[in-house]
Amino acid sequence: MTPFRLLISVLFALSSVAAAQAKTAWVDDQLYLPVRAGAGTQYRIIENAVPSGTPLEVLETTDSGYTRVRTPKGTEGWVSSQYLSDTPIAADRLQQANRQLEQTRNELTQLKEQLAEVTKERNSLESSESSLSNRSEALQEELQRIKSIAADSINLERRNRELREENQKIRNDLEVLTAENERLEASKESDFMLLGAGLVLGGVLLALIIPMLKPTRKTDNWA
Repeated sequence: MTPFRLLISVLFALSSVAAAQAKTAWVDDQLYLPVRAGAGTQYRIIENAVPSGTPLEVLETTDSGYTRVRTPKGTEGWVSSQYLSDTPIAADRLQQANRQLEQTRNELTQLKEQLAEVTKERNSLESSESSLSNRSEALQEELQRIKSIAADSINLERRNRELREENQKIRNDLEVLTAENERLEASKESDFMLLGAGLVLGGVLLALIIPMLKPTRKTDNWA
């Protein structure tokens, strides 16, 4: 045999041993399974009473109907292959199924609680959304009212400015009229004084003229 083929054979054997060591078998539905020192009933029992459902590490499998295994206690020996199963026994599977069922129930309970919490949060959010919607409508109405007040304020300010301008114009006209009235009063008073002075002067003239207009008595010569 060439070194290359020998190397291939060794690698194949090692891979087979590694695969066998990685495999696990379970004691089938029997009450107890004896572990013997060799592959046959003629060999002595080195570990007795391996109960059903015990996981055994498979070390070697032969065509003689026996499998070399390692027990949980660390004992290495041979057992009848017909009492081994590639899957756990029904009781273990039932127990595992029950555990999975219980776990599923717990998960379902948690999911129901989470669903209830999410539903509660959703209802709370819907209530908050409704409240926010009502608040938004109220704010819109308040904004419209503020805009209306602002518009009225602008109109009032413009009207107030117009009234102030009109008032100022009236004040100016009033000052003009007041000055004109004072001038007329002064002119009237001056005319009245002139009239009085004319009347006085006329009276004086009349007083002087009237005596001059009276006829003088002629001297009676006969006297």
